[in-house]
Amino acid sequence: MTPIAADASACAIADAVRAGVVRAADVVAATLKRIGAGNRALNAFTTVTAERAAARAQAIDAARARGYPLGPLAGVPFAVKNLFDVAGLPTLAGAKINRDHAPANRDAPLIERLEAAGAVLVGALNMGEYAYDFTGENVHDGASRNPHDHTRMTGGSSGGSGAAVAGRLVPLALGSDTNGSIRVPASLCGIFGLKPTYGRLTRARTFPFAASFDHVGPLARDTADLARAYDAMQGHDDDDPVCARRPVEPVGLVLDRGIEGLRIALAGGYFRDGATPQALAATERVAQALDLHREIDIPQAARARSAAYVITAAEGAALHLHRLRHRAADFDPAVRDRLIAGAMIASVHVNAAQKFRRWYREQVLALFEHVDAIIAPATPCVAPAIGQQTFVLDGVEMPVRPNLGIFTQPLSFIGLPVVAVPVPLTPLPIGVQIIAAPWQEDIALRIAAALEKAGAVAAPAPVGRKSHAG
Repeated sequence: MTPIAADASACAIADAVRAGVVRAADVVAATLKRIGAGNRALNAFTTVTAERAAARAQAIDAARARGYPLGPLAGVPFAVKNLFDVAGLPTLAGAKINRDHAPANRDAPLIERLEAAGAVLVGALNMGEYAYDFTGENVHDGASRNPHDHTRMTGGSSGGSGAAVAGRLVPLALGSDTNGSIRVPASLCGIFGLKPTYGRLTRARTFPFAASFDHVGPLARDTADLARAYDAMQGHDDDDPVCARRPVEPVGLVLDRGIEGLRIALAGGYFRDGATPQALAATERVAQALDLHREIDIPQAARARSAAYVITAAEGAALHLHRLRHRAADFDPAVRDRLIAGAMIASVHVNAAQKFRRWYREQVLALFEHVDAIIAPATPCVAPAIGQQTFVLDGVEMPVRPNLGIFTQPLSFIGLPVVAVPVPLTPLPIGVQIIAAPWQEDIALRIAAALEKAGAVAAPAPVGRKSHAG
């Protein structure tokens, strides 16, 4: 059997396992060895499910030996943010309090669907406490570290997911995105991330944050892997009350259609005013590759971000009120204080934010009568240093923790599908968002694939610098 490279894509692994070129057991053994060697530096994993993974891989190889057909993700190792239920493990959601909980008795449906497609779960991943985080720093488990510079943030709250994929520990990971928690780590770690339309993928048996915002989705090192994982996870689920009753709409077969005939515009105004030169350079590279000459303003984006904060804080506080009353000392103080503040928001302000949300959604959806996709920065800057408290945006010193999501929150607010693509700038990568209308993930992924083919976007190999990068 031919060994497979550490940086092999999910599609390459699955195709090799299905063809009998490599055994799933060998792929998984090599992955577990890499995790053992590399996780100390990256702090991406909180639990490694080695025995489960080995048994699953052996079952895949046995099925192939008996002539059974294998799924589209056969033998592909993957890991999940530790807010997904994993049978036999307590669902941490990055929190100290949840370590007291009984282990989950069943996997989350998205894990079941990926494994039904042949993928192999190898562990659970570090994350910001209760997903209320943009940095990837966790006071209980330590900060996940950026594979491109170990002194830098991964972004959050799916920080372990970003580090594991960018660091070549796994080709595929799952994260969640309430206000940007897939797209921020994808941007800072230099990988691809998909936040599907709100309600597209089931969130059943995941620990919630703000139910009217929460999304789940994949992170990977190329568009084809995102698409293959996304296709495997689609489908209605009665256990998630907001999961849409839509047929499975595969995207893998449309990636090569290119962008001819698509109307694509560049987001202006708010999405340029708060960006650093690196974010603007990345967006300009994508715009040039797409030959964009049209700019469009998303109306009231700054107000949308403010309203998103109000609703997120209020919904999060309501969820955690019992824990705040009885175990306040066990929270990350920064998370605790934001949740307490959320509990104090008057209902009149929450109602006003919800009313604005409905208006804003109508205004943004009207834009898609004239364009098929909008390009915008994913984060305002490259990865800050771990522990860094402030940075300068548009000439103003701002706190890091809330402001890494300034360009993602106005889109989560109304549940639009977005693909984050990495632009490999030197010395650190940074992401760009491809925003589409609801249920049009295929358009965003087609554009991502075209940019990848043109060489404008790519997931750079990590160099693992131990000191600050420029």
